[in-house]
Amino acid sequence: MLKKQNERERNRERERRARGNRKYGQAKLKHAKKGIASCGIAGTVFVLLLIMFVVAYTSAGTAGGYIGGIGLVTMILAAVGVYTAFRGFKEREKDYLTCKIGVGCNIFFLIGFIAIFCRGLF
Repeated sequence: MLKKQNERERNRERERRARGNRKYGQAKLKHAKKGIASCGIAGTVFVLLLIMFVVAYTSAGTAGGYIGGIGLVTMILAAVGVYTAFRGFKEREKDYLTCKIGVGCNIFFLIGFIAIFCRGLF
C-alpha cells in the first residue's frame, strides 16, 4: 500500500514538472534558433546601412565604390536572412515570433536596397 502511494506521488510530481509553471499547464516554448539568427542578420544589415550612410556623408559622396560594395553585400545578407527565417518556421515545438520579426525586417531591408539599386540605375 505504501509503495503504491509513493509511486502515485512520484508520477503526480513528474506530471506537474512536465506541465510547467504556465497557465493551463502549457510549457513555455523556446524561440526558434534560426529565427534568432535571422534577427541577428537583420541587426547586422541595419548596422551596415548606418555605416554606409556615415561613410557617404563624411566622404562627401566620393566613396561610391565602397558604398556600392557594402550595399551589394548587405542586399545578399538580407536575402540570406529571409531564407534563414523561413527555415526557422520548420523547427518543431518552438515560438516563431523571432522568425516573423526576421522575415519582416529582412524583407523590408531587401526591398529598400533593391529600390536604392534601381534608383541608381535610372
